[in-house]
Amino acid sequence: MLIYSHTITPRLDYICKFIFQEQYGIAFSLTINSEEFKDHQGPKINYSDLVLEADALNLTNHSLLFEKNIQQQTIECFETNNYKAFFKTDNSDFPFDIFAASFFLLSRYEEYLPHKKDMYGRYAHENSLAFREKFLQQPLINTWLLDFAETLKRKFPDFSPALPNFEHIPTYDIDMAWSYKRKGIVRNVGGFIKAPSLERIAVLAGLKKDPFDSYEFLKALHVEFKIKPVYFFLVATSGSKYDKNISPYNHSMWQLIKRHAKKYPIGVHPSWRSNEQKGLLLKEKKIIETAGDVIITKSRQHYIKFLLPDTFTDLINSGITDEYSMGYGSINGFRASVASSFYWYNLTSETATQLRLHPFCFMDANSFYEQKQNATSSLDELMYYYETCKKVNGQFITIFHNNFLGTDPLYAGWKEMYQTFISQAQ
Repeated sequence: MLIYSHTITPRLDYICKFIFQEQYGIAFSLTINSEEFKDHQGPKINYSDLVLEADALNLTNHSLLFEKNIQQQTIECFETNNYKAFFKTDNSDFPFDIFAASFFLLSRYEEYLPHKKDMYGRYAHENSLAFREKFLQQPLINTWLLDFAETLKRKFPDFSPALPNFEHIPTYDIDMAWSYKRKGIVRNVGGFIKAPSLERIAVLAGLKKDPFDSYEFLKALHVEFKIKPVYFFLVATSGSKYDKNISPYNHSMWQLIKRHAKKYPIGVHPSWRSNEQKGLLLKEKKIIETAGDVIITKSRQHYIKFLLPDTFTDLINSGITDEYSMGYGSINGFRASVASSFYWYNLTSETATQLRLHPFCFMDANSFYEQKQNATSSLDELMYYYETCKKVNGQFITIFHNNFLGTDPLYAGWKEMYQTFISQAQ
């Protein structure tokens, strides 16, 4: 595939790599040489306002990929081919500039602009174009790319993209490994005074299983259905309002990490405090590496708290290559409007990085705490996202917490719901 443009920019190169190399599995080249473009015999795209070749697919360009600053964009959404789109074009073989629109969403352009934050200091989902235009629950970019591929096939019968296969990746955040066990005398006495519980006594006496202990249940489920999940461990070394994990220096916590590292990919779950205190991320990463005897390259932010570009820059500098926070901690859906992993583009430095982002679209805590759903309605939502991602050959990443899948009465029905989902999703 040869693509003509009046100039080649890092933004254009980045989005073409995502579309053609990663999503279509084909080689492409960019050129500013109109004669080279005219002489090319294979599939070609004229990404400009110029009239060059009748046998090329003409895609009139928006200015976004040629700008060098970050500024408010005028965006008007419209309906075409049964989906929402923006950056509408005239005199074009496709109804909108799919390159610029995809870049806007993937780069999280709007998160670099002035915006309101939620109660946790995060980018509020209500700010987003996807929420305002009611396509947050759709992997819109994947839908666009399937339609664009059909347009290319009609124009070039020999065009044969190697589309990705659907993939479901279950992931788990271990924020608090146990409800009562391994907390030490002070925390347990304080907890009992605050909320007297016979269950706490029974668990500490070894007469009852800890309600947050769902590890054997999950292990059996993974074996039965041949699932390869990813686990993220919160190992804050000092407690805070939002970091309430078991001490990472506790022997049982150490062993829990070690056991999981032997069976599954694991990652660090950077603490809330690591957002404020330099050096904590590396310290927490090192703890997990030592406990698991593995090199940690995967990460997901606790409370999905991140700020662009600072957080991702820190992760890169700490040796993280795969990041799993691209979603909201306040509502389920597709934050970047995509169900595929992609490399992070740093808009501040105008560079494509080697940090691969793995977006999630469903988290149990969102369904339960934010959307006020019970286990039954959450199963319906889970199956919707499963079918939606499967339809576009996407990557379906879910987040569950061990406490939802244990025996705590607060989450009654969730363990059974998850088991039902996993069995139906195979």
